[in-house]
Amino acid sequence: MASKKYLLIAGFITLLSAFQTKAQENLGMYKGAGYDITDSTLIPIKRMPQQTDFTNGQYDFPAMPRNQWEIGISGGMLNVSGDVRSKTIFNRAKKPMNTLGWGLSVRKAWGYVISTRLQFLHGSASGYNWQASQAYWGHSGNPIFEGYGSSSTLIPSVYNNYTTTINQLSVDVMASLNNIKYHRATNKTSYYALLGAGLMTYNTRIDMKKASGAMYTAADYATATAGITNPSYSDRKEINKNLNSLFDGDYETQAESHKNRANMLNGTVRPVVSTGFGVQFKLSKMVSLQIEDKMTLTMDDLIDGQRWQELPTSTTGLVSSSMSRDYDNLNFFSVGLNVNLGAHAIAPLWWHNPNDYSYNALKNSKAPLDSKCDKDADGDGISDCFDRCPNTPGGVSVDSHGCPFDTDGDGVADYKDKQLITPTDCQPVDADGVGKCPEPACCSGIVTNTGCSAIAAGSVEFSSGSAKLSSTSMAQLNTLAGSMRSNPNCKTVVIGNGSGSKIEQQRSWDRVNSVINYMVDKQGIDRERFIFQYGNNGNANSVDYRSAGNGEEGPSNTPPPFPNLRKN
Repeated sequence: MASKKYLLIAGFITLLSAFQTKAQENLGMYKGAGYDITDSTLIPIKRMPQQTDFTNGQYDFPAMPRNQWEIGISGGMLNVSGDVRSKTIFNRAKKPMNTLGWGLSVRKAWGYVISTRLQFLHGSASGYNWQASQAYWGHSGNPIFEGYGSSSTLIPSVYNNYTTTINQLSVDVMASLNNIKYHRATNKTSYYALLGAGLMTYNTRIDMKKASGAMYTAADYATATAGITNPSYSDRKEINKNLNSLFDGDYETQAESHKNRANMLNGTVRPVVSTGFGVQFKLSKMVSLQIEDKMTLTMDDLIDGQRWQELPTSTTGLVSSSMSRDYDNLNFFSVGLNVNLGAHAIAPLWWHNPNDYSYNALKNSKAPLDSKCDKDADGDGISDCFDRCPNTPGGVSVDSHGCPFDTDGDGVADYKDKQLITPTDCQPVDADGVGKCPEPACCSGIVTNTGCSAIAAGSVEFSSGSAKLSSTSMAQLNTLAGSMRSNPNCKTVVIGNGSGSKIEQQRSWDRVNSVINYMVDKQGIDRERFIFQYGNNGNANSVDYRSAGNGEEGPSNTPPPFPNLRKN
């Protein structure tokens, strides 16, 4: 059985090595301790709108990249903390029955701090006491009590012993403790804490009979203390040596168990919780070494075969009948090897410092830090390395990005706008920011846009609260793209509806942005051929589009009105 385990472990390591060779192809995407934030192949489809807005300068933060999975194998010491001391015992062939375990795991990061891990653990634990016990009269379900005729006067001073086989499947929530740094780069050591829950099975047996099938007698147990008067703690090594010679190591008797519990895998099933700490050392960009100590709390007192803890009354070898509840817990101290897997993905996020981007952005500005970030060429109060509008005239009020205010969002800065508050219904505006309000409903006629009549007006519908394009909307925009290709000198005005609240205005902006991004990214239409408008008073769940009139101009990009309300 042991040889099969070793073959499984060897095969698993070989498989990891094969995966590592494939994964090395992706190492070019790493830049120093971080990654290339402009590489769109690293971004999941659902986060591409944010990445597109970031690339176009419409959003300050890049999208979170796809990160690799981690798979691992570990092995180490598996011990039971309970009523019977944990130590290595020997079977009939005098081969050690070790307190060893091994585990397989899969781990995934959901952020720079939190990750989850699925772990399977298998192992065996064993032990025996060097102190004898006479308290079996209180153990009505114990096989030793039953085997000696259920009479306390017949039970000799026995030495508790056990071996148990354990299987455990758990989901652990893991928190990285040291990857967020402000004054150092990402390091090659990762500390973490974990908290988990799962299921465990165990099957415990005891050595109660000799090779002949007869139970150990009082005379047999007396050989453990042969030549020792008033056994004490200092005699424990000698007693342990004698016990190893006494036990035949067959462990033929099923220990006391919960007969009312369902059995699985020939063992008792228990829900468990786990906690622990660990550290990983990065050996390469794909491989890490792990050292971990994991404690499993079982709320079960029969894993070591003994229901009660029997308290010694003196330093002699016997214990009294005084007993207390003492639940058995597991401890798995292990060393493991982990490998990262996944194409078009960066290393798991717990290896990255999320401050890399901001610090590298400062360091890699177009001009050196000391020649740009300490200057303000246009005197608007915004440092040149953050100024998106570097040539603002003197005395003009600007926002936090160094761009002039545009109160009515008509695309004309306030300092040039001759009509400071232009109603949305009166937009688009001319070069002076003056809008042309439509005629009253009673008197208006049909207005056509000369020169671009081949681009038909239309409306794209959205689900309530969503800025995601449906398949029907995409098909409609595909038709619009064909018309724009056939009329390369025409522009299209894209108008978002919704002005009743800040959320509606932001959602209106998001929907117009989705339409234009689709036309640019998927259909290859030049962004400058679109006029971006939002906050109209029409149907709040639609975006209208029409051909631009002769000489009609407007911005193709505009900052979101309320970026904190965005949904990406």
